[in-house]
Parts: sequence; C-alpha cells; structure tokens
Amino acid sequence: MDVFALFSARVAEALAALYPDLPEDVVARAVVEPPRDAGHGDLSSNAAMVAAKPLGKSPREVAAALAERFSADRDVVSVEVAGPGFLNFRLAGSVWQGVLRAVGEQGAEFGRSGIGGGQKVNIEYVSANPTGPMHVGHTRGAVYGDALAALLDYAGFDVTREYYINDAGGQVEVLARSAMLRYREALGETIEIPAGLYPGDYLVPVGQALVEEFGQGLLDMPEAEALPLIKTRVLAAMLELIRADLAKLDIHHDVFFSEQQLHGEGGDIASTLAWLREKGMVYEGRLEPPKGKTPEDWEDREQTLFRATDWGDDVDRPLVKSDGSYTYFAADIAYHRNKYLRGFTHMIDVLGADHSGYVKRLQAAGKAVSGGEADIDVRICQLVRLLRNGEPVKMSKRSGDLVTLADVVEEVGPDATRFMMLFRRNDATLDFDFAQVREQTRENPVFYVQYAHARACSVFRNAAKDLPDLVVSPSALAMADLSRLGTIEELDLVRVLAQWPRIVASAAAAHEPHRVAFYVHDLAAAFHGFWAKGKEDPSLRFVNAEDPTLTMARLALVAAVRQVLVNGLAILGVNAPEELS
Repeated sequence: MDVFALFSARVAEALAALYPDLPEDVVARAVVEPPRDAGHGDLSSNAAMVAAKPLGKSPREVAAALAERFSADRDVVSVEVAGPGFLNFRLAGSVWQGVLRAVGEQGAEFGRSGIGGGQKVNIEYVSANPTGPMHVGHTRGAVYGDALAALLDYAGFDVTREYYINDAGGQVEVLARSAMLRYREALGETIEIPAGLYPGDYLVPVGQALVEEFGQGLLDMPEAEALPLIKTRVLAAMLELIRADLAKLDIHHDVFFSEQQLHGEGGDIASTLAWLREKGMVYEGRLEPPKGKTPEDWEDREQTLFRATDWGDDVDRPLVKSDGSYTYFAADIAYHRNKYLRGFTHMIDVLGADHSGYVKRLQAAGKAVSGGEADIDVRICQLVRLLRNGEPVKMSKRSGDLVTLADVVEEVGPDATRFMMLFRRNDATLDFDFAQVREQTRENPVFYVQYAHARACSVFRNAAKDLPDLVVSPSALAMADLSRLGTIEELDLVRVLAQWPRIVASAAAAHEPHRVAFYVHDLAAAFHGFWAKGKEDPSLRFVNAEDPTLTMARLALVAAVRQVLVNGLAILGVNAPEELS
C-alpha cells in the first residue's frame, strides 16, 4: 500500500472532476508528499498552486474547492488550506492500519514498484582496467552500481549488470611486460621493476604459474611470440582476481564485455564508423584549439570527426589518431551501439571521478547510435578519502600504491563497506573512517541500522519470555487489533513506514540508492526513539504482560519495522542480523 501514490491519484481525479479542461501535464505536476512540518498534517499537496495559473484562479480558491471535495473522503479526517495554497491532509487511523496490514501481507514485496514496467536497463559499473586488484576508488563505484541494479530490479526494471573489460589498450602491454619480469623472478633471477611497470606483489603468483606452464620456454622465444602468450594468461588471472575481489562484497555481473571485440578489421568500431559515415555523422575537418591550456595530445590537423555537437556535446570529437589507430571515444561509440543493438534503450554508465568530462560526449554517442531513441545516464562516483581516527590511511603493499578493496573488506567487513559507500550521494566526496565504522555506537550508521533490526528481533524474544502462551506467528499478527495503536509515538512510526514505497519509486527514478540508505537510517532512528520512550514510560513498552491485545498490536508494528529494514538493507546488499555481538 503506497499512501502517497493512492492520494496522488485521488488528487488527480479531483482536479480532473472539478476542472475537466485542465491539461494532463499540469495535473501530472501535482505531487503529494510528507509536509515539512509534521504538525501540519500527514500529507501535503501543491495541486492548487500548480493548477491555479492555467485556470486563471487564485491558488487558495482552487485549494478550497479541492478541500471541499475531499470532505466526503472516508480516509480523510480533515483538509486544511495553508499558506499560499497548500493542501494539508490528516488521515483516518484506518489508513495507517492498512499500511501495517500491507507490510504483514506483502513481506519482502512491500515497497516493490511497477514503475519499471519490465523495461530493459543496462548498468555498466566497475569496469576497472584488468591490471591488478580492485582499489578503494573502484569499491565505491562497484557498490553504487550494484545497489542501483538491485534498486531498479526492485522497482520493476529488467536489469543487466555489465562489466566492460579494458583489455585492448597500452596498459595491457605494460601488464604483460610486468608479468614477464615476475616470470623471470620465479625462475630465480633478481629483478628490478622499472618505472612505468606494475610493481604490486599480486603479479608474483602469475609469474609462478607461467613457470609451471612453460618452464624456461618463454625465455627461448622472441618477445613478439612470448608476450601474446603472457598477455592471455595474465589477463585471465587478473579477471579472476577482480571477480574474487568483487565477490567479497557479493557483487556479480551478468556480462563481461571485452574491449577486444570492438577492435580489429571485423570489429564493432569499423562497422560503427562505416554506419556513422553512411548516416552523415562523420566528416573530415579541423578542430579549433581548445580554450585555456592546450592538452598535450591535441593536434592541429585534418582528421576524422564525429558530429557530436549535433547531439548535444560541446565540440565534435576525433575518432582516428594520427597513427591510424582509433581514439578511446571511437570505442565508446561502438560499445554503446553494441548495447543498443542488444536491445537496451536505457543505459547507465557508472564512472570514476576522473571521467566527469565524459558525460556529454557519452550522452551524445547514445543518442546518435540510436537515432535519439536511447538515453545514457552517466553517474560519476567521487573520490573516497580513507581515514583512521581522522588521519589519512597509509597505502597498501599488495597493490604497490593503493588501498585495495580486499584491504577494506578484511578490516571492516562487507556490510560496513557497502553501507558506508552508500551513505552519501555518489557525486560527493566520501570520508571513510575505519575507526568510526568499527564502533558500536549511534555515530556508526551501519551499526545503528543493524542494531535497530536486532533490537526488533529482541522484542519478540522478550515477548516469548514474558508471555509464553502468546502466539506471535505471522498469521496471528495479521489478526491483531490495530485500532489499539493510537499514541503519537505509534502513529509517527507508522508514518515513517508508509514512506517506504515512495522512497523506492523516487530513488529508482533518480538513480540514487543513497536515498534508501538515508531512509533505513531514519526508520532506525524512529524505532530507537520509540524504544527509548518506552524505557521512561512503561505505557509505551512494546510488551505489556497485562494487556496481550495491545501487545499483539505493537508486535505487529515491530514486525513491520523489522520487515521494512530487511527490505531496505537487501537493496543495499547489507545483512540484517538478529543479534549483534
């Protein structure tokens, strides 16, 4: 039961009935949401202010007409016209009872939305160069992308999780040469790793595996023969390492797409460029010098350009370098055309902070390769600052110069890692303090939320101890007399529960899983607050041995809190423990 969707529909119906000529797009702009001040009521709507101007009426006049129409609604106790024309609704207790019954009946399905309508969505996330273990910067994008995929799935989309393997660039050549050194080391040579190669110890097992497979045979081969063999093995090893790192956070992709598929004579880039030429989207020309400092790779020459400005970009983009090889952007265009040809008109690219300049060009590429049919939402995950008691964390020896995903998970666990990576907007820099996320205090958000779930579970254990004959099965709770719930504290908690379906829909529409993290934290705070008041006032305790009927009603409320916490944490990929040590 989505109270906000229910009353949004009723407000729209009321507007249409009162003003049949009101355009549909105006009606669609009317929203129903929680009032900023809880003292103003249960729901608030801007409907009158949205409709007033097209109708040539004052907002308060329209609001009064709407309020009069809702006076006959049995679910509405009162409607007040406030300020310039807001409608503030106070709802009947039966509405809140309906919310609790819906949670009990729907369980894990409560809050699921149909806004996706089964539309296919491709979310490409992580996509780190396969040159070593995942570092903490990758971790944030990995967790964000995975939670977004779970959120969109929960909202009714058909989601494909994709990893783009950057295995066709010069970094792979560097990787192969780095593995060659470790191979020689495994044969007993003393090596020095020069600048420009990868120094991390994670390549030591690769060198040992090469010795087991080839013995000294690679040394006897010309480099042009040995390096391709090494490249194949080291890439496979790095992908296995990446998959293992991601699995530590329970992150698994549906598709691993190799960039190599795009290159070569029969690759997607060649076919895409031919298609773009046919459509008149490519031309030979010169670019004006960029404003400000000129990039080192900028060339003043006649070159092959993509008409990116026709699709919303700031400048047209080069597709072929002076040496005849393709630019990275040429590969990006071909890759997104490949996605479109696979049936995806909704694409989400999760990129790191160093890719903020790619947003417009990728969106232009998506529109171009689909004739405007596809959309690309580029989500940038900003940097993570690792701290310990406020001080910067030293680097990892395993990777050579970076703190790895494995380092973080090993120290604080997957739940804390995931929750903290989501407890801030993706486009804002995140401070991750190891000391804070290991504390069992309310200052640690993940502990605070998990403790709320554990505390809810403890209420049922206490009920079993104090009222051993009380049956608290789901079917028994479904029969609880919820009319007994009427205190301010009880209704405030139900109001927070009622927001869950709205949070799911709005977070999915905005591609913002952090809203789910914020919500479960708010729900935990409301529950902890109720618990604390029960400590001070025995009449507010969840278990009352002298009043089993009230106890059952409050247990139904606690069960609903517990279920919605589970639902929210599941989207975030965080466990909901029944007890905390």
